[in-house]
Amino acid sequence: MHARPCAARRRVAIAAFLVCAAPVAAQAPPIAVRDGDGWRGLWRPDSIAPAHWPRGDVALRESLDWRRGHDGVSWAELPLRGDGEAWRTRAIIVRIDPSRVRIRLDTAFTRVRDANGAVMRRAAWRIGQAARPTILAVNAGQFAATVLGTLPWGWVVLEGREWRPPGTGPLSTAIVIDSSGGVHLLPPGALESPLRVRGVRFAFQSFPSLLEGDGDVPTPLQAGTGAVDRTHRDARLALGTLRDGSMLLVMTRFDVFGHVLGAVPFGLTTPEMAALMGALGCARAVMLDGGISAQMQLRTAAGALQRWPGWRSVPLGLVIEPR
Repeated sequence: MHARPCAARRRVAIAAFLVCAAPVAAQAPPIAVRDGDGWRGLWRPDSIAPAHWPRGDVALRESLDWRRGHDGVSWAELPLRGDGEAWRTRAIIVRIDPSRVRIRLDTAFTRVRDANGAVMRRAAWRIGQAARPTILAVNAGQFAATVLGTLPWGWVVLEGREWRPPGTGPLSTAIVIDSSGGVHLLPPGALESPLRVRGVRFAFQSFPSLLEGDGDVPTPLQAGTGAVDRTHRDARLALGTLRDGSMLLVMTRFDVFGHVLGAVPFGLTTPEMAALMGALGCARAVMLDGGISAQMQLRTAAGALQRWPGWRSVPLGLVIEPR
């Protein structure tokens, strides 16, 4: 269905890799952040890597140059340097105060017929559909191919009604927007109750969990248990909650030739993304769908749009509007 666009994208990615291949071997440590005129190591894939982030990396947090979005939203950019194709990566960091905005989920589908004539749903949500008064729009959760078409993976609650039942998985996390607008990240066991929808306005599930409890890195991300691919690199998108109740969205972009190659799916590993979320001060965090699905649109305080598009339409979006 998408053979030609995908082939073109692969050629772009291969070209980007060839352009960047020469400097790759010289890059160290595995993940570093800009520190003045140089680089400072943040995380290494060995026994000295932090397993707990009790308050984040204070120096990193204080170095961020926050820019104003609309009321309740601010954003910053962070250059990163990693191993392999992650040697030039930029993180887009958005901080949201849920008490000052309205957070909801959005869906979009087109209806198509399969080879047997059965009607199926094709995911059709993109950030471009988010018109005013939207402050921020980003793809949400993961997706699954079903007999009905492409649908969100796992639990979905829309306007207080359960649309999709919970998915199963030890590293899954539920993102809940309650009836007062607060944001909560819940472990899979919390969804076993038949009363799980009580007090929930919107909710969705995603995986893998990056931080649990109070800044703890899940054991499968620390050791090679096989539950998570710890070495695969990709464009990443994650959602976390800070200890003051704020929500953090972090997207990584390939940082060569500016926005031209930004959507190329090169980036961090899952443990590196967990470290970044921990360093930024998150107590809990979970990965959303990255790769060619990752897309974000933000409206600045002046009304200008900042866009980081993806290549794939998705079934579910997270939308933030003024209260």
